[in-house]
Amino acid sequence: MFLHPLMPIVGRGKEMGTTSARRATVSGRTRFRGTSGTIVLPSMLMFGVIVASSGLLLMIEKGILAEVKPLPLHPSRGQLTPWRRIGSGRATSATEDVGYQVLQDIRNRTIYTMCRQKNMPHSIWDLSVGHRRTLLKHILVSDKYQFLYCYVPKVACSNWKRILKVLNGVLENVDVKFKMDHKKDLVFLSDMKPDEIHYRLKHYFKFIFVRDPMERLLSAYRNKFGEIKEYQLKYGVEIVKRYRKNPGKTLGDDVTFSEFLQYLLDEEVERMNEHWMPIYNLCQPCAVTYNFIGSYERLHEDANYVLERVQTPSFIRFPERQAWYKPVTTETLNYYLCNTPRGLIKELIPKYILDFSLFAYPLPNITSEFCRQ
Repeated sequence: MFLHPLMPIVGRGKEMGTTSARRATVSGRTRFRGTSGTIVLPSMLMFGVIVASSGLLLMIEKGILAEVKPLPLHPSRGQLTPWRRIGSGRATSATEDVGYQVLQDIRNRTIYTMCRQKNMPHSIWDLSVGHRRTLLKHILVSDKYQFLYCYVPKVACSNWKRILKVLNGVLENVDVKFKMDHKKDLVFLSDMKPDEIHYRLKHYFKFIFVRDPMERLLSAYRNKFGEIKEYQLKYGVEIVKRYRKNPGKTLGDDVTFSEFLQYLLDEEVERMNEHWMPIYNLCQPCAVTYNFIGSYERLHEDANYVLERVQTPSFIRFPERQAWYKPVTTETLNYYLCNTPRGLIKELIPKYILDFSLFAYPLPNITSEFCRQ
């Protein structure tokens, strides 16, 4: 399916609990339907990923990959022109670069293997009307620089929209302080006719940025229910009433992380808010052949690569984090996961299994031994 192998990415390293009978109908919602109507279970998909990954590791061990022409890898830091390196953070060692390239290679091969399956969509026209609508509404277009960017909420998408507005001449530079309008002065693929969509998908440079699924969910939870009143009233109040024995009067600003995950478990993926909808459903990496998949973990390095690749003006740089931004650290994520019922996390994983497997993120470690540490 991939005529041109995917370029870069980050990866990191299945333990499925037995679900109750009460969850049987909910679990059914997380199945994925192929174009032929056959239902593909996440567990079957994960099995394919495990087989593909195991085969790759065996090839590495036996040195077979040394005889295989490698896929294109991310340029090393030294290959980036100096102006792109400003503000991109600490220096990257040669060892880190090699490790990063290996992980990207695994991710590329995993996506290639999974998306070749006949039950997976091979173009956007294989998708259902609803899935295609969601995808097209999330792909931003730059005709001037000929690229398509599928934005994923909670993966630095506001900064990419800021860059697009500068490229469109709406903003003078990326540092201009203003309240972000996520729709105005932006062009979406959904605004176009089928022949225009087809042309851009075929000829433009296409990229997305991904993030560890659980880290992304925690970021959405802390931001939306801790800071945004609109979300507290629209979702928070209902979540508390639905999952708390004695909800009392609530403003929706006291939703616990466990209650939020319980809500996600019961919510149909197609009906989810974009801030916690799986990346797979938002960007459909099997239906769209992305040229580049960047990682939140290497945000500036990967963003600078994209800016060079699409040949933006030299004054365009990826914005630095805002001073008020509170990043989700590894320690913070572990704290929340270890204080969440283990069974709840195990039941939720199938809904995000394609994000874990296709983008090479490890399933969360929630063992008693790990959490005691």
